Formats: sequence, structure tokens, C-alpha cells
Amino acid sequence: PLSPSHPTLAELLHRKAYHTAAFIGAVILDSKTLAPGLDRGFDFYDNFSEHSSTKSRWGRVERRGMDVVQHAEAWLTAHPSGPHFVWVHLYDPHDPYEPPAPYSRIYRDRLYDGEIAYADSALASFITYLKKHGWYAKSLIAVVGDHGEGLGQHNEATHGIFLYDSTTHVPLILKLPAGKASGRVVDAQVRTTDILPTVLDLVGASTPQRLDGQSMKSYFEGADIASRIAFGETDYPLRFGWAPLRSVRTEEFKFIEAPRPELYDLRADAAESDNKYEPWNAHVQEFRGLLAELRAKAPPPGPSTGVVGQGTIDELKALGYLGRADVGSATNTPEPSLLPDPKDKIEEQNLLHSAMIASEDDREADARESLKKVLQLDPKSPTALRQLGELELKAGDYASAAQHLKGALEVRPDDATAAFYEGQALGKTHDLPGARDALEASLKLMPSQLQARLLLGQIYLALKNAPAAEDQFEAALLVHAHSLEAQIGVAKALIAEGNLKAALQQLEPLTGAQSNSAEAFDLLARAYTGLG
Repeated sequence: PLSPSHPTLAELLHRKAYHTAAFIGAVILDSKTLAPGLDRGFDFYDNFSEHSSTKSRWGRVERRGMDVVQHAEAWLTAHPSGPHFVWVHLYDPHDPYEPPAPYSRIYRDRLYDGEIAYADSALASFITYLKKHGWYAKSLIAVVGDHGEGLGQHNEATHGIFLYDSTTHVPLILKLPAGKASGRVVDAQVRTTDILPTVLDLVGASTPQRLDGQSMKSYFEGADIASRIAFGETDYPLRFGWAPLRSVRTEEFKFIEAPRPELYDLRADAAESDNKYEPWNAHVQEFRGLLAELRAKAPPPGPSTGVVGQGTIDELKALGYLGRADVGSATNTPEPSLLPDPKDKIEEQNLLHSAMIASEDDREADARESLKKVLQLDPKSPTALRQLGELELKAGDYASAAQHLKGALEVRPDDATAAFYEGQALGKTHDLPGARDALEASLKLMPSQLQARLLLGQIYLALKNAPAAEDQFEAALLVHAHSLEAQIGVAKALIAEGNLKAALQQLEPLTGAQSNSAEAFDLLARAYTGLG
């Protein structure tokens, strides 16, 4: 969750009586699941439906840009008075590239460009709306990208692994009120961290004492032409057991700290293809010093208290990201430089990404083919082994699923979700002791898993260990107090123990006038029969 120590722009503007609203294009920013705390300060935050009835990605994990804009326009129409801060998040230019017509036809050979063109049209529609209502002229508008797309540069198909300009150099367009500084092009390097202090400066809001960025107001007034140093980081490689990366960029040079470090002369080598790194290089030493200063200022990361449900993990995968449950012991490695360099693993990453997208699209054969290619490159890839195990589990090949999941856990023993899946697979093969051990291991790592508790309770019943089963179902009720399956499980365990009166007390509330649980009625009948 976003720490309360970090005030959001919405909170800071809300203090100045701004009406605030956010309209998101992907579930990755849903404040109820994947982005808790990001809704702080917003009067309205347009989260996704908790129970989507569609299997399509549209509306379930992603919204078309025009839908996002229409939601924003409807809210503004209903709340026309007072100053507004509105965040409109357009997610369309992301893999899989599926722009709607006519962009799918016009850009059929360049679908990523088609998604950008469609997002541009959604933005144009929103600006037309603002002009129609007389709000455009006085508005401050910031249009910015959060990342680019590799599209094969440096062999990166999408984004997230590397820190090259292909994915980190993004557009930033500011439209000031009353057309001030219209048409001015700022050649100096600035950062996305400069946006928040700039907005606060321009609207006269108080600025927090500690900020990573600075106001860009001096550039608009022509008083400043100096570039600012930009830092970059990616921990995404850690999710695969690879080294994280850090970077420093000036107008002239880019330094990337990695197991095999990189230094690029950007004026002579804009494509970042000619690595000039030498440990004694003066720029390298300067940039390493800057990174050390940055690390010293940063507070140590605290342990996450969030619990990620399986549905949330599935949504992450549908968007092409791995969830927290995919993070293994590599994230706790004290010396990341000892991990593999992502440059040596990018082919695997591209295949893993393709497998995730294929699996989401129900192209299971394609997903298997990609994962098997990963295992040819790295037979111990825990991510590929686990994903293959998930595919086989879904397909009903339980023995193969258990084998792949066991292999994943040998490499990454603290993967609670892989252990849960292994428990499922072993249970289906009637290896009850093995299923018990796998589920116990999973719950030791992540105790608040409702489905794992329920399954372990059933396994203990099958093993004729009713007291242990009762313990698991009671623990499940601590996670979800109204779980019907857990309540029925407790009753089953009590009947197996011969404690029929306690079973009756458990079952009678479940068989009232509103009950439609045939299993509860069946158990109630068994309890009454046992009591004579």
C-alpha cells in the first residue's frame, strides 16, 4: 500500500478546495486491489467492478481510452462547479496491441502505433469537451507517458526490464492557463518527478518539505535552460530472480548499474548501442557517487502487509505483469549484483511474457510452446516451471502439473502460490500426504489463503484426521467469517469426531428459511440420525 507519509497530489489539491476525481484505464491502478492508497485525496476514484461478468479483457482488466474519457466527462458534467483536479489514465498503448476500428485497419502493420493513434483520438475528444464547456482556456493540462515500449530495441519486446531511452524517455506536454508560454519547446532534460511540484507552484498550493522533483516554472518563463539529472530504477527483473537495475542520465551520458555495467555517450550514440563503461571512468565514478547518495537518503523498504488474492494475480497476468506471488527468494538476496544480468535473460523474458498473454487469450498450446523454449534456455526457470504447472493443472494433467510445480519449488522454496498449486495437483492424484505437506508449506508462507485452508481441511478429512480438519476450517473462518464452505467443513469435522450435538449447533443456522445449501441439509439429517 502507498505509505501515508507520501501525500498525493489529489490530497494536496483537496486542501485547496479542489474537487478531485480519477478515471483509470487498467486494473493495475485499482485502489481496492493492486494499488491500495492511490485513491487518497480523490472525491471519486473510478475503480473496476469487483465482480465482472465478462471474460473479455475489456471492462474486466482494461478499459478503452474513449470509455475512460466518457466516464470523466460524465463526472465533470455532474460536478461542474469549483476548481477541479481530474486524472485521466489512458492505458491503450500496451501489449497485446488491439486498437479498435478504424485504427486496427489503418495501422494493421503497426498495431502499437494504432493504439497510440486511438489514445490520441480519445484525448482529442476530451479536449473538445473541455472547450465546449468553456473550461479549456483556463485549464492547466499535463500530458505525459509513464514509459515507452521496447519493440525489439535491445531485444526487449515490451517494457519493465531495461532502463534504455526506448522505454524511459517519454513525452511531456504542458498547456498553461490562458495560453501562457504557448509553443515554447524546452530542450533541457526534466523528470516526471517534476510534474507534482510544478502543478503545486502554478496553482499556488503549499509544497511538502521533501520532494524528489522541482517546479519547472522557470523554464516556462525562459529563466532556466539547465538540464536536470534523472534517476531510473527497475526492480521488475527481481520477479524472475534477475538483478535489479539503476541508472543516472544527464543530457550527455547514461550510466546503468548492473552486473555488467553500462555507460553511453548519448550525443554520439543516441541508440545506446556502444557501451563505453570502464570502472575508472570519471563519469562512472561520479554517477556511482550520485546513486550512493540517493540510496543513503531513501528510507529502508518495510515488509509488505498486503495479501494478494488469486483473482488479483490473474488480473496482473492478464495485463502482462507478474504478481507478488511470483516473487521468490531472489527478492531477498542481499547482493543483487550476484544475480543474473537481465541482458542475458531478455530472450527468456520475452518468451515468458508471450506465454502469459497466450494463456490469457486461451491459446494454451502457444503458451506451452513459449514456456518449453524458456526451459530449453534455463531448465531451472522457476517462473516457466510454475506457469507450466498451472497450465497442466488447468488441463487436468495433474501428475505433470505436480512434477513441474515441484521443480519450481526446488528453485524457489518460498513461493506460497506454487506450493498451493502443488497441493491441488497432488490431491487430485490422491497423494494425500504429499498434498497435506504442500498445503502446510504454502500456509506457513502465506497464512491468510482461504482456498488453501479449505483444501487442507478437506485433505485432513480424507486422511481421517478430523481434529486437524476442524482446525483448518476454523482458521478459514478467521480469514472469511461468512464462508459457507468453511462452516460446512467445521460441521463435517465435528460429525467425523462423533460430536453430533456440536455439529447440530453449527448446521442449524445454515439450514434456515433462506438456505439453499443441499449439503448443509444432508449433514443435518446425518447428525439427527446419529443422535437417534
